[in-house]
Amino acid sequence: MSKHTVQTATPSGKLDPVGLANLFVVYIVWSSTYLAIRLAVQEGAGFPPFTLGLMRAAVGAGALLLWAWLRKENLRPTRAEMVTLAVSGLLLWVGGNGLVTFAEQRTESGLAALLVASSPIWAAIIEAIADRKWPSRMLVFALFAGFVGTGLLVVPELLGGVAADILATLALVVAALAWSAGSVFQARRPVSLTPGASSAYQMVFGALGFVVLALLTGEPRPTPTTEAWWAFWYLAVVGSIFTFTAYVTALRRLPTQIVMTYAYVNPVLAVLLGSWWLQEEITPWIIAGSLFVLLGVAGVFRDRRMRQAAATRA
Repeated sequence: MSKHTVQTATPSGKLDPVGLANLFVVYIVWSSTYLAIRLAVQEGAGFPPFTLGLMRAAVGAGALLLWAWLRKENLRPTRAEMVTLAVSGLLLWVGGNGLVTFAEQRTESGLAALLVASSPIWAAIIEAIADRKWPSRMLVFALFAGFVGTGLLVVPELLGGVAADILATLALVVAALAWSAGSVFQARRPVSLTPGASSAYQMVFGALGFVVLALLTGEPRPTPTTEAWWAFWYLAVVGSIFTFTAYVTALRRLPTQIVMTYAYVNPVLAVLLGSWWLQEEITPWIIAGSLFVLLGVAGVFRDRRMRQAAATRA
């Protein structure tokens, strides 16, 4: 095991506190990124989706590489590690983030959050296939409860007539699958670089992927509004540099199923932030959805404790 590879639990069997702290950052910050993406790519905002992804990944990669170089961190991955970083970077950035950004030109952020909330389910399926072992009943129940809760959160928006075409919906489904595959792949193939350096290389490959997509789709030059620029810098600095690195750290230190609970928590916190910041109404749908989400997240953590106890008795 390399010096930067960390166990997913402390010696006592408890979840790693550093991993949980980084997951908490993901819980909080990524709750607001769906709205920021929507502000940057909605009609008239001036950012083409893949160009936005390119700029966001390039800024993040440059800043993290510079920081790693100043700290004299290892920036020379092995060939096998470079393959891991390339595959996971393309899946997470181009397949996951890129398709969400593309879809949010055509649909509201609430529907995007709902469909991306299927990520924990996809991750559990991918891990079950890789391990040739069915998920436990507790985990299946928890994943289902979390997804139902997310659906309840956006029921008012869906009943109000969400504008979304088939292409946008398909893009969001594929985005959830790609993000889950990238997360599982990365978690199962740890590299010797620090989380910041790993994130930087993943962003480099993501940026290269966005260059290809922007050229293939013939995207125009960006002409962003002031609001879109604010959204971009928030996404690049807070959402990418800090929080994506926190996500990578969490994947190294915690079980994948624990980390993927962020997809359920983000919509709940987004609603609560809207209520606090914009004085939006807390409806019965929101209360019911939040309870289901919390039940799902608690179930995932409960499943972890049950499996840990079973491993200890074995």
